[in-house]
Amino acid sequence: MIPRDFEWFCDRFQGEIACGHRIRFEPVAPTMGAKEVHPRSRRKTVRHIYQGYFFMQVTASIFKAYDIRGTYLRNMDENLAEALGRAFGSLAMKEGRHTVAVGRDGRLSGPVLSAALMRGLVAVGIEVIDVGLTTTPQLYFAAHTVCDSGIQVTGSHNPKDDNGFKMVLGGRAVYGDEIKALQHVIENESWQLKDGGSLRVVNILPAYIERIVSDIQLTRPLKIVVDSGNGIAGASAPGIFRALGCEVIELFSEVDGNFPNHHPDPSKPENLKDLIAALQSSGAELGLAFDGDGDRLGIVTQDGETIYPDRQMQLFAQDVLSRVPNGTILFDVKCSQRLAPAIRAAGGKALMYKTGHSLIKAKMKQIEAEGGEAPLGGEMSGHIFFKERWYGFDDGTYAGCRLLEIVSRSPNANAVLKALPSSFSTPELNVACQEGEPHELTAKLLNVAADYFSAPAEISDMDGLRVDWPDGFGLIRASNTTPVLVLRFEGHTETALHRIENDMLTLLRSVKPDASLQSPAH
Repeated sequence: MIPRDFEWFCDRFQGEIACGHRIRFEPVAPTMGAKEVHPRSRRKTVRHIYQGYFFMQVTASIFKAYDIRGTYLRNMDENLAEALGRAFGSLAMKEGRHTVAVGRDGRLSGPVLSAALMRGLVAVGIEVIDVGLTTTPQLYFAAHTVCDSGIQVTGSHNPKDDNGFKMVLGGRAVYGDEIKALQHVIENESWQLKDGGSLRVVNILPAYIERIVSDIQLTRPLKIVVDSGNGIAGASAPGIFRALGCEVIELFSEVDGNFPNHHPDPSKPENLKDLIAALQSSGAELGLAFDGDGDRLGIVTQDGETIYPDRQMQLFAQDVLSRVPNGTILFDVKCSQRLAPAIRAAGGKALMYKTGHSLIKAKMKQIEAEGGEAPLGGEMSGHIFFKERWYGFDDGTYAGCRLLEIVSRSPNANAVLKALPSSFSTPELNVACQEGEPHELTAKLLNVAADYFSAPAEISDMDGLRVDWPDGFGLIRASNTTPVLVLRFEGHTETALHRIENDMLTLLRSVKPDASLQSPAH
C-alpha cells in the first residue's frame, strides 16, 4: 500500500524522482512514525523512511550486457543485493534449481553485498553454498562441481569503489535478456518468498588446486614473477604455480580492496611497470599479472615486452588444435588480423565474435550444441576460455598454467613467445563518455562510416565499428561494463598503423569533437 500523502512525498523528493529511476515502496517496521528525511546528495540507490515505508530507486544503468555492475552506495547497496538474491533465486527455483554458490573478491564492499545477496537467496528457499573470499574462476569451478549455479560479487577491473555480480544459472552464463528479466523481477518485486532456504560454508580451494595440479605437467621448472595487484588472485595463484614446480617471486599478493600499489588491470601498460622492473632485477624468465577477480591474464617477457592476449591465443590455439583438429577457435573483435590465419594454419576454424565473457562462453556452448567443437575462446582483454581439458570458463590462473606447460617444452620460453607473429598495434585505448553515451556514439559512427571509408576497406557492425584494410584494422566500440568507448588500432607496418589510427580518430571526432584518449598508443 502506498501512503495517502504519496503526492506530497513525491513533491518532496521530486529532484530524485525526476532522474527517471524506478521507484518502489516497501513496508518496514510498523512502529515507525512519520519522519522528515532528506535525500543524500547525488545518491541513486538509497532508503528514505516515511511513515513506515522505505523508498528505493533502482538504477537501470547498472544492468549491463553480461553482468550487473555499479558504484557502491551511489547506485548499488545491500538492498539491491538482497533484491537480486530474491530475484535470481526465484528464477532458479522455476528451473528446478535449488542450490546456488556465492563468492566474493577482495573489494571492501564485498562482505556487505555478499551477506545481503545470500539473505535474499535464502528468503526464496535456496540452499546457499558460501565459498567466501575467492576468485571468480573458483566460483565458476564451484558452479561446475558442487552445484550448477552461482553468483560472484565482484567489480572485476572497475575502480575500487565499484562492485557487481557475475552469474551462472544451470551451467550457463547469465547475460542479455536474462539480466533484463532479473531487472524486471527486482523492479516489480515479483519474487516468491519460500521457507526451506539454508546456508552452508564450503572451502572450494583444495579441490580447485588439486584439479589444476593434476592436469598441468611442466617439462622443466621455470622462475616467474607474479603480480596480483592486491586482487584476490594473490591468495591462491602463487601457491598453485609453486605446486607445479615453479620458483615464484610475488608482487602485491596481499588482498587489499584499496589497491594501494596499482590498479589490477593487466590490459593497461601502466599497471605492468612493477612487473617489468621485477623481471629486470630478478632474472626471472616470465612475468604473469592478474586482474582484480582473477579471471584475466597478462604476460610479460624477460625483456619487458607485453604478449597481448591475441598473440597468446595463437600459441594456445596451436597447442589445443594438435589434440582437437578442425575445432572452432573463437576470438573477439578487438583481436589482431594475425590471429585468424594462425588458427587456420594450425588446422582450426577461426570465428570472430562479440566482446564479452558471457557472450563468448554462450557462443562456444551453441557451437557444441549444434554438433561442432569449440575447444578454445579468447578476448583481447585477457579472458581465455579453455574447454579442452577444462570447463570452458575464463580463468587467469589456469590460462597461466597452460602457458607455462607449453613454454616449458622449450629451453627458452621468451623465444617461443617472441616468435609469435605480430603487427604494430596499440593496446586497448579508452575515451571517457557520459553514462549511456558510448552506444549512441557507435550508432552514429556506423551511420557515417560508409561515407568515410571505401574499398578495399571492409566495415563490420558485429560489435561497434570495426574497419579492416589489407594492412590493418581499426575498432571503436562501446564498453558494456564502464561508460567508455574502447579503441584499438593495428597496422602491418608502422606507417599503416599511424594512417589507420589517424583515419579512425578523425571519424570519431566528427561525432565527438572532445574525444580524448586515456592511454597512449605504442
